[in-house]
Amino acid sequence: MESSITTGWIGLGNMGTPMARRLLAAGHPVAAYNRSPAKAEALRAEGATVAPTPAAVLDAAQVIFLMVSDDQAIRELFTGEQGLLQSPATGKLIINMSTVSPGISQEMTELSRAHSHNYLDAPVSGSVKQAESGQLAIMVGGEEDAFKQAKPLFAHLGKLALRVGPTGAGNTAKLAMNTLLGFEAQGLAEAVRFAQQHGLAMEDLLTLIKNSALASTFMTMKGESLLGENYQAAFALKLLAKDLRLAKAEGLDSPLANVVHQTFQEAESTHGDEDVIAILKHLKRS
Repeated sequence: MESSITTGWIGLGNMGTPMARRLLAAGHPVAAYNRSPAKAEALRAEGATVAPTPAAVLDAAQVIFLMVSDDQAIRELFTGEQGLLQSPATGKLIINMSTVSPGISQEMTELSRAHSHNYLDAPVSGSVKQAESGQLAIMVGGEEDAFKQAKPLFAHLGKLALRVGPTGAGNTAKLAMNTLLGFEAQGLAEAVRFAQQHGLAMEDLLTLIKNSALASTFMTMKGESLLGENYQAAFALKLLAKDLRLAKAEGLDSPLANVVHQTFQEAESTHGDEDVIAILKHLKRS
């Protein structure tokens, strides 16, 4: 029988909340923290404890998960006046599941080591539905021993946890994956726009895609969103725009990537809070 591991969870957004909930359901105590405290109350009602600061999470937990928006948020979590490294505790495992740059993971690894902690970058592929069902794909960078320690917990969160290399490799893999996601989102939007311009029904085109070699979970989910005119963010367009900027900063320079990067940067100001598939709305306006 798997032994109980006291976990901490920082960042209770669309993805963080269902992931933390899965650890609770598996019998692992969770100490939760969110910058907006109200978001932690639902987990408190389900048995989590709510910590007042990131440092208090590190005090309380053996393994601490982070799921926040960007590099700046990560740096603040580590080095802020009530940040993780203000705790005198040592020997913890910090797992950063955010989509951030490889550079910030390398920087935070060094800070973690200086305080006798281990660090993994472990971003995920999948959206809210996969987070709720534990079907995420987890790509991990860091030391093998730390990965082995984390694997029993990853098993509750994803269908696959794969160590792809040293610190930062997980972040690089996620930027590659999200570059492809940008291609698919814009590609689907452009195909729908083209079909509609020529008098075809969106529903007919999406039915054909769903029953062809082009079918995928992503195409099905986003097709359903388009049919229902549901642009509520499962993955916000502004976050993909940010990820494409990160990939660009890491040297991504190719014909498709350059076009998709530009399109999402242009769309961010008007559709940033909507789902990535709102790129269709931007294309129709341009």
